[in-house]
Amino acid sequence: MPVTGAPRGVPLLGFGAFAMGMDAYVMTGLLAGIGRDLGVSLPRAGQCVTVFTLCYAVSAPLLSAALARLSTRTVLVTALLVFTAANAAAALAGSYPVLLVSRAVAGVGAGLYSPTAATAAAALAGEDKRGRALAVVLGGMSGGTVLGVPLGLLLATDHGWRASMWLVTALGAVACAGVAARLPRVRPGAAPTLRARLSGLARPGIAAVVVVTFLQGVASLGSYTYLQPILAAGGHTGNPTPYLWVWGIGGVCGSLLSGVVADRLGRPAVLSGVLLGLLGLALAVLPGCGALPGLVLLPLAVWGATGWGFVVPQQHRLIRADAQGGAAVALNSSATYLGSSVGAALGGAALAAGLGAGRLPLLAALVALAGLLLNLVSMRLPASPAAAGPNPADPAAPPKGTHCETRRESPELRP
Repeated sequence: MPVTGAPRGVPLLGFGAFAMGMDAYVMTGLLAGIGRDLGVSLPRAGQCVTVFTLCYAVSAPLLSAALARLSTRTVLVTALLVFTAANAAAALAGSYPVLLVSRAVAGVGAGLYSPTAATAAAALAGEDKRGRALAVVLGGMSGGTVLGVPLGLLLATDHGWRASMWLVTALGAVACAGVAARLPRVRPGAAPTLRARLSGLARPGIAAVVVVTFLQGVASLGSYTYLQPILAAGGHTGNPTPYLWVWGIGGVCGSLLSGVVADRLGRPAVLSGVLLGLLGLALAVLPGCGALPGLVLLPLAVWGATGWGFVVPQQHRLIRADAQGGAAVALNSSATYLGSSVGAALGGAALAAGLGAGRLPLLAALVALAGLLLNLVSMRLPASPAAAGPNPADPAAPPKGTHCETRRESPELRP
């Protein structure tokens, strides 16, 4: 959510991210209603989350490269138009296949918007407030879960799940109009090709950071898709709205605070490791919190805070390490939502195969532990193939003597 002192235009980007966050995670509370309305099982309904996040992950680098020569405002408006139209189609969907296609298109719009908004926020803020600006955009995403998911459940209770889709459609339309009319001009950076964008994966340090983000997405967002059956397996069979509120409030607090901590600490890789460890711990203890009333709220809050707060230091690391920071952020965003997609798909497959929902957090905790171990390794890996600076054959390479060249000479992704 927008915060006091944010550079002009950044809160507007955060509002657009709010619409994206609500759209991505409101489905968690609507799966049962969708299943009843369209005649599909809960695991099949859960694939609405999978297809959204999968298309998000794939579209982020591909469309960012295809539209790189357009202005930042044009790209953001285009993304919001696609996003808004797709959600309107979802609200009108009369069959499961139509709903899946509309969710896929909405994921494409979100995949184009989110990394572009993060890069624009960082450019508007400057070096000294970059962490805070990124936190505003990520805070908007998590804010969509705090207000959007419970509100979506309330609307669905009285008016059906389609009412929630119409609300997301309205938010997207407002964000589109605001960005088109009010976003300040963002100075364009280099326009790297798709090959140049993906070349970051050839750098061990950057590739390791992206894989860590993927594992965190599997553990956190993938598990969140099935939060309702997880809670029910622990004996929490009442209204799920308070639990979703607690998870989302933790997410807002975590994403905003991690930006401040990242700026002050100056060691985002260390912060990423701490957050991964806390995430794994929260997931591991969650199934055992059914005995005492209210105890489950603590690991839920920690889960939300660490899950959302983690993205800020990861983006901070990649922007600082790579002259083509926008490309690195797009890769990182893709990894987040690819992890969410894989996690949701695996969770649905596990439930369909008969695995108890109460065991899903334990498996997710193991994935978070694997991410923590890889994060420790990533702190010692080089971010570029050589310390000599950019490849002169790279069409996106900055001219010698520029600030960007100095940044790319750094041989490591500093922790």
